[in-house]
Amino acid sequence: MTPSTIELTPTPEDRRIARHAAAAIVLTVAEAAIPLPLPGVKPGLANIVTLVVLARWGWREAVWVSLLRVLAGSLLLGQFLAPGFFLSLSGAVASLLVLGIAVRLPKRWFGPVSQSILAAFAHIGAQLVVARLWLVPHDGVFYLLPVFALAAVVFGLVNGLIAARLLRELGARSSKGGASATGEGVEK
Repeated sequence: MTPSTIELTPTPEDRRIARHAAAAIVLTVAEAAIPLPLPGVKPGLANIVTLVVLARWGWREAVWVSLLRVLAGSLLLGQFLAPGFFLSLSGAVASLLVLGIAVRLPKRWFGPVSQSILAAFAHIGAQLVVARLWLVPHDGVFYLLPVFALAAVVFGLVNGLIAARLLRELGARSSKGGASATGEGVEK
């Protein structure tokens, strides 16, 4: 029997997704070290990367970055297939679905800030539903809704503002002859 090898050649798009997923994973791991007053309430800093990728390269790449972040982050934090993994995955999927709709809304009123807030609400909503159906079989879990909603507004707003600022700076840099708007030609 002859040995066979499969050679995969990464495309520039693959490299770009890997770079952004790595940045999101770093933010996820760093965020895990931040002490939080209430379990499940996190700033969601990695979502900034997802918002930037969504605005510059589209929904498909944002999906890759977000799902790779959830998978790799859970592996690095020792939570793979634990309840936290499924809560994070459900929140990420719900956020991505909402972002897929939000990018089609008028850009005049729906930019990175509003997209971030909508995604934060979808994330929290999905996590509460999964927690209710699987982890806490009691409607009392929904008493936490006001706290989580407030966190979604605050962290969604902050993350959206940071993403909007990054997008402005990246746009200004690309218009001055720096990195192209598609990210091509940046890496060799």
